[in-house]
Amino acid sequence: MIKVVGLGPGSVEALTIGTLQILKGDKKIYLRTEKHPTVDYLKSKGIKFETYDNKYEKYNNFDDVYKSIAEDLISKHEKYGDIIYGVPGHPLVAETSVKILIKLCGINNIDIKIMPAVSFIDAVIQSLKLDPIEGLKIIDAFDIENQILDKRVGLLITQVYNVSIATDVKLALLEYYKDDMKIKFVRAAGVEGLESIREINLYELDRQKDIDYLTSIYIPKDLEATKDFHDLLKVINTLRGENGCSWDKEQTHESLKKCLIEESYEVLEAIDAKDEDNIIEELGDVLLQVVFHSQIGKEEGFFNINDVIKGVTNKMINRHPHIFKSKQSKNTKQVLESWENIKTKEKGFSSYTDILKHVPKNLPGLMRAEKVQQKASKVGFDWESVEPAMEKVLEELQEVRDVYKHDNRAKILEEVGDLVFSTVNVARLLDIDPEFAVNYTIDKFINRFQYIEENARSKNLDLLTMSLAEMDELWNESKRG
Repeated sequence: MIKVVGLGPGSVEALTIGTLQILKGDKKIYLRTEKHPTVDYLKSKGIKFETYDNKYEKYNNFDDVYKSIAEDLISKHEKYGDIIYGVPGHPLVAETSVKILIKLCGINNIDIKIMPAVSFIDAVIQSLKLDPIEGLKIIDAFDIENQILDKRVGLLITQVYNVSIATDVKLALLEYYKDDMKIKFVRAAGVEGLESIREINLYELDRQKDIDYLTSIYIPKDLEATKDFHDLLKVINTLRGENGCSWDKEQTHESLKKCLIEESYEVLEAIDAKDEDNIIEELGDVLLQVVFHSQIGKEEGFFNINDVIKGVTNKMINRHPHIFKSKQSKNTKQVLESWENIKTKEKGFSSYTDILKHVPKNLPGLMRAEKVQQKASKVGFDWESVEPAMEKVLEELQEVRDVYKHDNRAKILEEVGDLVFSTVNVARLLDIDPEFAVNYTIDKFINRFQYIEENARSKNLDLLTMSLAEMDELWNESKRG
């Protein structure tokens, strides 16, 4: 049998009677590390042991260290029979070597017994006078990048071994908390003469001089520490609630359609302006629309925000099999082809026409035309070069000329649409975004029109009384400028 004992958080008082009795026996004793306050006491009692501190020098990462320790303990058991393994704190609290050892004992049919012990968490709770029932989340500093932070519970971060790890922890916390958030720096909790607990600002975390293997960090529960996604959900729920805002309560999926489009375009404007603050604000407005629609779906009983998040998460995983499944290297072209193939299967398209019909009708016309043309080109239905596409524009223009004086408005609409569609083809074949191109021209038009107005005003002329020829003369001046 392998008996695993915990040496407590560091004070002699925290050693259990059971652990001392086991350690005073005649079995082989192995400690994960000698760097623990209680070890000097064990020496004073004449307890003989070996340690695995040499493993830390031999391997480059902790995972390999702990794996090597566990494997060596199995070998020691085969050689000596019953042995004892001692670790800091409690064997089942933040002790990876014990987790690995338990698994290996199961594989090798070796009995393992975990003895009761006081953990460093008990000591921290005692020193900080915390009641964990009020909410306490415990995170290993090495795993903080994979954790979800939550201001609604106290957060205890363990194994902040050195300044480098403290820096990593600080940067991860700054993604969620403010830089001047008050936190507790805890070193050697419960160890008389060594314990140090002090309040610091978050940004000062990696500037502490006494960071070592006995260091933990505590961030208290603070509902005002930041605003997160759950706060937004609560705000919308309140606005739509019984005592909420009358306008918000009246909204439906249909009434909000225009808002979603407008907010999306405002994001594009902020991006074009390279205005980071405005990008943040406008992306927030788009997120608000997503949450708003999700709240309506929840009230109607059809879906909620979790369904939305789950759906898009699964979609991204399914459409990136080269990342999440087979780990294949693909270039951008291959990725896009794979995306379209997977999408076709997901949507159950039975024909190429189905693919064209799936392009949203609510897209701006130029954008929809380009997307339809792109998808048709994938099966070879496309011009071989831009020259015949240009000839098609002239052909369509002539057809507009042939009908524009007639009374058949439907025919005029049809021919003008053909002209615009063929122009999009030219832009696409020249690798020009037609939406961007027309907006560029619109901006150019506005600037030149501004030139006309400002120059007319400087000459005490009114646009309403000016002739087209006079305005055209100023227009040409603006082009020369």
